[in-house]
Amino acid sequence: MRDWQPFLGLPLWVWLFVFPTLLALYCLWQGPKAAQLLRPVWRFLDKVYNAAGVIAACFMVLILLLIIGQMIARWSNLTFPGSTEYAGYSMAATSFFALAYTLTHGGHIRVSVLLNLNDHTKFWLDALAMFIAAITATYFARYAIKTNVISEMLNDRTQGQDFVPEWLLTFFGMFANAPSKWGDMWAQTGSEWVYTPVWLPQLPMSIGTVLLAIAIWDYLTRLLALRETQIKGEILE
Repeated sequence: MRDWQPFLGLPLWVWLFVFPTLLALYCLWQGPKAAQLLRPVWRFLDKVYNAAGVIAACFMVLILLLIIGQMIARWSNLTFPGSTEYAGYSMAATSFFALAYTLTHGGHIRVSVLLNLNDHTKFWLDALAMFIAAITATYFARYAIKTNVISEMLNDRTQGQDFVPEWLLTFFGMFANAPSKWGDMWAQTGSEWVYTPVWLPQLPMSIGTVLLAIAIWDYLTRLLALRETQIKGEILE
């Protein structure tokens, strides 16, 4: 699927770049009026970012449990096949799910030397930097999803010793199929364990980059509507 192919009647690049840019310009133009209109959306998105942070923390705990499992297996002269791969997948999931949460809490490193040179230009430089970051993050998210799609099309499987239950693949496959097909999907699902398809550990990357892109566009609109950054970790006391 290319960016100029239609999606719901419009090219994909219009949905990804033109509409968010128009929303940002509307926030710059209307200011407090736009803020009042978007505030319920902002509150909902803040909950989504916090939930993503909780999921990232859960995957971090899972890394710890996997390490403990490896230690117990070694002491018991047992094997724990795929433990290294599972830990790697969990580490990737932790990193990507935490992106949006970290951004909104001011945890990302930003070089703000130019922003602090002049109060008059600070707002515009910050807005420009956020806009460039939003465009970049959107491209990243778009091709992260495309990577997922290609991996599924090629039926690419892991080269390690990690396995997943077949029902788990069916569960995630439900989101890519119409509800009318769910019954047939579960009827064909067995109880076997299969080699991990590569698209499964790639899912957190796609979800995390999409959330990051949304968060940057979101906080760009807040900056333009409220005339100051809402990333609290960046505000000097």
